Amino acid sequence: MSLPPIIILVRPQLGENIGKAARAMLNFGLTEMRLVAPRDGWPNPSAGPAASGADIVLANARVYDTLADATADISHIYATTVRKRGVTKPVITPEDAALEVLGNAGRSAILFGAERSGLESDEVNVARAIITVPINPDFGSLNLAQAVILCAYEWSKTQNLASPPKTDLDPPASQFELDGLIEQLDDMLDPLGYFRPADRAPVTRRTLRNLLTKAGWNALEVRTLRGVLTTLAKRRVEQVKD
Repeated sequence: MSLPPIIILVRPQLGENIGKAARAMLNFGLTEMRLVAPRDGWPNPSAGPAASGADIVLANARVYDTLADATADISHIYATTVRKRGVTKPVITPEDAALEVLGNAGRSAILFGAERSGLESDEVNVARAIITVPINPDFGSLNLAQAVILCAYEWSKTQNLASPPKTDLDPPASQFELDGLIEQLDDMLDPLGYFRPADRAPVTRRTLRNLLTKAGWNALEVRTLRGVLTTLAKRRVEQVKD
């Protein structure tokens, strides 16, 4: 079974961003984070609140002085960057990278650079391939957590993570119930002259029926709407009497 990729943050600056990256990881099943020369040291008190409960990722994060140390046991390295910066390497999407990691023998890691500057050219050179995404050429600015979540999400798609529970919908109302609603509305509208002129009445009634059958009401919704119509009709009768 293929092991999930390790997320390596190279020279991360703010503890909040490390925490947000941890949150993005755990949302999609990744738990191994490595930090290379974090600017403000580690542990960082700002990381925990930003992680919003992804404490296991932060607690197990390992810190390294150099990228070489952080990747010494890694067989397949991917670098995330918007630009190739003169480096000639395969350029793939996060989805392609996830599929590659799934088939890789040995550990895989994805590198993310510092918030302001990204990965340096020498750091990109360490990688076997570059991960990038189609992005607005006039504004190619992703924050660290956004970049991490793009890759983590694509990995999660290969793992069949549990989907949110589905809510069973009530079955649609029967034709008998819909006919009752339509007849009730017809009986209310006809005395008010809604179906005039007479030669247009069949088309108007057909359009009204199409409208009410297209919505896919369930039985409770039909009964609720009929109750609304009954109340409106009753109120109108009371107003006429007044």
